[in-house]
Amino acid sequence: MRLRNLLPSALVLFAALNAQAADVILKPFVLASKGAGTVAEKTEQTRTALTGAGFSVVGSYSPYADAQILIVTSDELKKNAAASENGGYGAVQRVAITKASNEVQVSYTNPVYMANVYRMKGDLSGTTAALGTALGSIEEFGAKGMTAAQARKYHYMVGMEYFDEPSLLAEYGSYEEAVKAVDAKLSNNKNGVTKVYRVDIPGKKESVFGVALKGSGDTKAMDDRFIMSEIDFRDLKSTAHLPYDVLVSGNKVYALYARFRIAINFPDLSMMGSNSFMNIMDAPESIRKALQKTVEN
Repeated sequence: MRLRNLLPSALVLFAALNAQAADVILKPFVLASKGAGTVAEKTEQTRTALTGAGFSVVGSYSPYADAQILIVTSDELKKNAAASENGGYGAVQRVAITKASNEVQVSYTNPVYMANVYRMKGDLSGTTAALGTALGSIEEFGAKGMTAAQARKYHYMVGMEYFDEPSLLAEYGSYEEAVKAVDAKLSNNKNGVTKVYRVDIPGKKESVFGVALKGSGDTKAMDDRFIMSEIDFRDLKSTAHLPYDVLVSGNKVYALYARFRIAINFPDLSMMGSNSFMNIMDAPESIRKALQKTVEN
C-alpha cells in the first residue's frame, strides 16, 4: 500500500528532474581563471595542467598579439566523435589564453554546448568536468545561452545554414586519397590557409583539421584577426572560437558554413550596427572560397 502511494510521487519527481535538466541554459565558453601574469606563463601552466589531466595538445595557434590557443583532444572526445555523424567537429576543444586590459584570461569551449550544437551522441559532461578540475570553472559566457534542444537545431535566422548544411569543398577517389591530399595542401600554407592541427577519428574514415586564416586586401574578410576585431568586443574574450575547421569524411571534404560556424559561438551578435554580423558580411563566402581553393582536387 505504501509503495503504491509512493510511486506517483516518485514519477512526478523524476519528470520534474528531467524537465529541469532539459531547461539548463548552455553557453559557448567557460571562464577558467583571470588575473595577473603573462600569456607565455599562463600558456605553459595551462599546457601542463591539461596534459596532467589526460588531454593531448594537438596544436597551438596565436592569431594575434597577447592571444594563444591550445587545441586538445582526449579518448572521450575521440570516442564520442566516432559514435556521432560528422562527429569530427567535436573531437577537439579549444583552450584560450588572452590578455585583456591588465589581466590574463584562461577560457575554453564548453564541451556540453559544443556536443549539442554538433549534434553528438554523448554530451561530453565528463570532458567538462575534467577541464573544470584541471583549469577551473568560474562561469559560462559568450551568449544569453540556449537549452540543449535549442542548440541541436540551431541556426542564426531564417534562410541561414544548419549544422547539417555544410559546404562541400572537394571530393576525392577515397578517404585515404582525400586525407593525404588535404594534409599536404594545408601544410603548404597557400591562399592564407595554414594547418594548425589534425585529429584522426578512430575506427572511422574521418579526420578533422584546424586551419588558421590570414587575408589582406581583397581577402581581408577571411582574416581571423579582422573578424575577431569586429565581433569579439566584450570584456570576456571569446578567443577559443578559433581556429576554423575542415572535415574529411569518407572521400569528401567539408567545412561548416561561416554563417553557422561563427554564429554558434556568437549567437547573440546583432545583424546590424556596431560590432555586428553586417561588418563581416563578406566573411562567409571569403572563407569558403579560400578553403575550397586550398583543398580542391
